[in-house]
Amino acid sequence: MSVKRRFKQVDVFTAQPLLGNPLAVVIDAHGLSDAQMQAFARWTNLSETTFVLPPLDASADYRVRIFTPDTEFPFAGHPTLGTAHALLESGWLPKTPGVLIQECGVGLVPVRLLAQGGLAFRAPPAEIAPLATARVAALDATLLEGSRDADTPAYLVNMGIRWLVVRMRSAEDCLRARLDINALAALQVQAGVDGIALYGPYPSGEEIDYEVRALLVEQSQLIEDPVTGSANACLARVLALQNFPDGGQTAEQYLVRQGTQRQRDGRVRVTYLQGEPWIGGESCTLIDGEITL
Repeated sequence: MSVKRRFKQVDVFTAQPLLGNPLAVVIDAHGLSDAQMQAFARWTNLSETTFVLPPLDASADYRVRIFTPDTEFPFAGHPTLGTAHALLESGWLPKTPGVLIQECGVGLVPVRLLAQGGLAFRAPPAEIAPLATARVAALDATLLEGSRDADTPAYLVNMGIRWLVVRMRSAEDCLRARLDINALAALQVQAGVDGIALYGPYPSGEEIDYEVRALLVEQSQLIEDPVTGSANACLARVLALQNFPDGGQTAEQYLVRQGTQRQRDGRVRVTYLQGEPWIGGESCTLIDGEITL
């Protein structure tokens, strides 16, 4: 039997509507089957749809399941922030003031309320390894335009979602990068990753520190994600591993822009607290109501 359930659609990593990454949030998902969740995520046709459930772990505030139109993810970044935003806006009260504890497929993920507005999640632990030398030629074959920084290894980062993190020579190189869809599809299979995360530094002294792009091949189509929390979390882990090669304020915090080539203007603020990266940004609600499901 279908019932009315609270629902929001929010734009994540932006304070201005239509410039971030959209997310559908079903706040009252108790009683829905796996098949119903997958079918609704397919119907919304957004990159991710989340379903909020009672926690199984007593220390968590809530449990979330994250679905793309085709599959379920154990973790994703912009759904983490967008879901927390939707819950707080709906009057959800954290067990610990100022911190929400999200339970998901990778365990417990803390989400902090930021004094300047917005939210930040602590990047989950990650497995990090340099791309094997035998795969470097395959990586270079994917780049039709835009120059990779050949002095910096590309890294395979597994955070529940698996990204190949690749440093470009500059933010400009990142923006003008053009990828061969067949070569990228083959690289995703060979390297065992979900997609490729390109990043390039801006000149020292600019407001923005890095330009980021997250691209993947799915069902024979090249997809560029507007703003990607998990890719930025993987990048944050890589930069810490490299001991912050760009200096300046990077060792404490840095600012990312993502979505430029998608006519978006997502902003991701990364802050390190006691060595742990927190991935932050603002969100805004565009649709607020109920669904019958």
